[in-house]
Amino acid sequence: MAVEVFNRVERKYLLEEDVYEKLKKRLEEKMEVDSYNRGEKFYSIMNIYYDTPSDELIRNSLEHPVYKEKLRLRSYGVPQMEDLVFLEIKKKFGGIVNKRRTSLLLSEAYEYLHNGKMPMESCYSNQQVLREIDAFLKRYCLLPKVFLAYDRMAFFGREDKAFRVTFDTNLRTRREEVRLEKGMGGIQLLEEGIWLMEVKIMGAAPLWFTHLLSEYQIYPVSFSKYGTEYKRYLLQQNVLKGEEKLCLKQLLHQPMEQHYRLVQQY
Repeated sequence: MAVEVFNRVERKYLLEEDVYEKLKKRLEEKMEVDSYNRGEKFYSIMNIYYDTPSDELIRNSLEHPVYKEKLRLRSYGVPQMEDLVFLEIKKKFGGIVNKRRTSLLLSEAYEYLHNGKMPMESCYSNQQVLREIDAFLKRYCLLPKVFLAYDRMAFFGREDKAFRVTFDTNLRTRREEVRLEKGMGGIQLLEEGIWLMEVKIMGAAPLWFTHLLSEYQIYPVSFSKYGTEYKRYLLQQNVLKGEEKLCLKQLLHQPMEQHYRLVQQY
């Protein structure tokens, strides 16, 4: 049965190219590279984020509430209509991330999300997860709002398989043709040479890893891919005013030495 359930803590860090290269070499000594990354290859992740007409979900998320939730459709690489994709509901409460997902054919996912047709029970889907997602859809009127893709390098702990470190680059988004089968093209979300590192753990990170973060002076940031895209979208639409607009421009364009302070501020 194609279902995955995650309960974990996720921490995010923004790295410059030289720090990424140094850290990656150190991780290769302690961790296992994802099988899809063998030979220094990246794998591509594509997402559609669903939201209300008034962007209620992302606006609530940016307020940093105790509880928040979102729905996305995900594929690995560009899918065709009869390929399997993942429909995911992701919740965060008190810093703990809970993600539940199930597989659907891309055609089934579109029929369900866009036309309300519940997928038939199958060997690759999970009806319990679909019922949870269905309750979510009944609470909100959702539309496909944003396409977001990136290339990933991932590592897993050799002893603790739940300890995972991922590096994302080439983040790109679009608000036109928000469909997975339309390809990976889009507008770059971050400046060239900036990497997003995510650390995913069930409990505490290994001591050797915390020493690496200290050695390279790597500090966590509050960063959301969809949230950053939404802020950029607001800036382009010219709906922000005064100090709020200036702060966002700084966040999106300042060099890394100022980025940590600004991303926490905004």
